[in-house]
Amino acid sequence: MVTPTRFVAVSALALLAIFGGAAAKIAPPAVSLIRVPAGGIQPEVELSDGVVHLLYFSGEAEHGDLNYVRSRDYGRTFSAPLRVNSSPGTAIAVGAIRGAQLTVGRNGRVHVAWNGSDVAQPRKDKEPPMLYARLNDAGTGFEPERNLITSAWGLNGGGTLASDKQGNVYVFWHAPPAGISANEANRRVWMAKSSDDGKTFAPETIAFDSPTGVCGCCGMHAYAGSDGVLRVLFRTAFETVHRDMYLLTSRDHGRSFQAANVSKWNIGACVMSSEAFAQAKDVTLAAWETEKQVYFGKVAGDSVPQPIGAPGKGENRKYPALAMNSRGETLLAWTEGTAWKKGGSLHWQTYDQDLKPASDPGNSEGSPVWSFPAAFARPDGGFVVLY
Repeated sequence: MVTPTRFVAVSALALLAIFGGAAAKIAPPAVSLIRVPAGGIQPEVELSDGVVHLLYFSGEAEHGDLNYVRSRDYGRTFSAPLRVNSSPGTAIAVGAIRGAQLTVGRNGRVHVAWNGSDVAQPRKDKEPPMLYARLNDAGTGFEPERNLITSAWGLNGGGTLASDKQGNVYVFWHAPPAGISANEANRRVWMAKSSDDGKTFAPETIAFDSPTGVCGCCGMHAYAGSDGVLRVLFRTAFETVHRDMYLLTSRDHGRSFQAANVSKWNIGACVMSSEAFAQAKDVTLAAWETEKQVYFGKVAGDSVPQPIGAPGKGENRKYPALAMNSRGETLLAWTEGTAWKKGGSLHWQTYDQDLKPASDPGNSEGSPVWSFPAAFARPDGGFVVLY
């Protein structure tokens, strides 16, 4: 078994008795920090049926490897790693938003998608592939990765994926249509869909064909909820300066999408941002970055009507992560002070069922270069932040 190299208990979980015989009040949820095994970076985590599934990057940032581990004791120990990419060095960590994402689909099958590195194949006119691999039937290793691009070449920012319990797997990326200039105004969100647990994929189609463009070096995040709704967050680049955060929503398994602008940001630069989702019971939360602040909010219908900013002011807040526990409490984590080839600090805030702060904010130094946090909730209500 691989044991995490660092474990920090940040707050204690206890019951506080209220004087006068009133009912006991539950203390704010505990938050524990766990360093990614083997000094890895860019953790992606999902808790499914009591198993923590963790994906992380190792090796040279320009062309490294993806590793998968699982934990059955909620992050206290992890299994021996399985390498996801069958061809060495085909993953990338540079920029922090082009790396791999993970989802757990039907029957606990793990699916991974990532932008190919500078050595990944196949290529077209030097353009990298959008790669996908899934855990084999026995759960002992990953099948060889496959490129899902048939026509929409031109990756820059990161792709994403989602899966549901009906066997659907959705892989998204952004690129211009074939034969069209690769400038940001021409970029579109593309989707390749599998209806057989990732065994086969249909050719990619445009998920959202509106002239908003897509922020070239920004990431996306997709999530298929237990309510059957598929959602995708991405950043636009309309007229170069309108880099708003858009939420795409599909209630027909990706056949059509509705779009909503959830956060405006006018800036004539590529901001290299990422997003997150979390769900508990009938509540879905979304998180993103705007104007160097991280926000999250409850998804209502096809939009997020009341975004909530992380508390206080920080230096260049980025890379939000979300988790919700069984009591409906929420953890928001993010980084501060990161830059190109520069790590930063890790920060977090817990919220009660009404999305009001449940404790003082927490922070810790040591967020690695090109990395970001990931989070999940334990059965006792406590949260774990991986970094």
